[in-house]
Amino acid sequence: MKPFLANIIIRTSLKFKDKKKYPKEKLTEYILAKEYQQFVISLKRNFKNLTLIIIGIFSASFGFKGFLLTNDFIDGGATGISLLLAAITEIPLYLLIVGINIPFVFLGYKIMGKRFAIKTALAIIGLALCVAIVPFPNVTDDDLLVAIFGGFFLGAGIGLSIRGGAVIDGTEILAIFLSRKFSTTIGDIIILINIVIFSFAAYLLSIEIALYSMITYIAASKTLDFIIEGIEEYIGVTIISSQSSRIKEMIIDKLGRGVTIYKGQGGYDKNGVTKEIDIIYTVITRLELNKLNTEIEKIEPNAFIVMNSIKDIKGGMIKKRPLKH
Repeated sequence: MKPFLANIIIRTSLKFKDKKKYPKEKLTEYILAKEYQQFVISLKRNFKNLTLIIIGIFSASFGFKGFLLTNDFIDGGATGISLLLAAITEIPLYLLIVGINIPFVFLGYKIMGKRFAIKTALAIIGLALCVAIVPFPNVTDDDLLVAIFGGFFLGAGIGLSIRGGAVIDGTEILAIFLSRKFSTTIGDIIILINIVIFSFAAYLLSIEIALYSMITYIAASKTLDFIIEGIEEYIGVTIISSQSSRIKEMIIDKLGRGVTIYKGQGGYDKNGVTKEIDIIYTVITRLELNKLNTEIEKIEPNAFIVMNSIKDIKGGMIKKRPLKH
């Protein structure tokens, strides 16, 4: 049975929806149950996103105040610009974080929509408040440790915020906008922006600080990739074989993975005659790739296999199901 408060919230929200779709006298138990399910899913998702953003804010703030600020090291992107200006001016970092990112918030509104822009604005304000209010100890003065671990905590903070659906560094938004306008890749734009930032750091601070800051940027970007892509790297595998039924059974029984079967036709034949074939598609981790290739070779050594890297997946038989022995 639905909780009383949730029931009230659902009924109230339905009043503001399309009255033709949800007339008051036709709010059946089915409609209420469906809306309740969607309400619970949205509530869980929003709570998870909020938690990720808050942890990301504290992680980035710790990277700022525990490592980078006291040693005048910078990072790439909007955070790097904020740190660079904080090092050469008397303007507090928390004000620079907000000021530098304001244009990116408006740009995000134009590119990604209102909801994204609001979440990003709140996340940036939260980061600024955390930097301004929360005290963090200066962990170390060793330059190499500062560069590596400052980048690690900053990259983790940015990555967790992105996982939560917001950004606390607007460089990616600018890169998306410029890549569409000039028909280039996002990666090229980000590299170009960071070259400019580190060149200014070498001129205004010192070459040594600029070099250490590059280490910070590398540590931050690698941590960011790790947070976003996850611990396991998934591989999408397409298999074309005359022994498709045996390969399908092997993947299910020995690897514990789900498969999808596509119906296709062979396009290459010397006599011009094509025949129907089953095309197998499955998703595995990189650690399972060697075992998959070995088992396929046992069944058909000449099977045609295509592999593609996958950033992330959701639903289906992602995790191994327990095998019955």
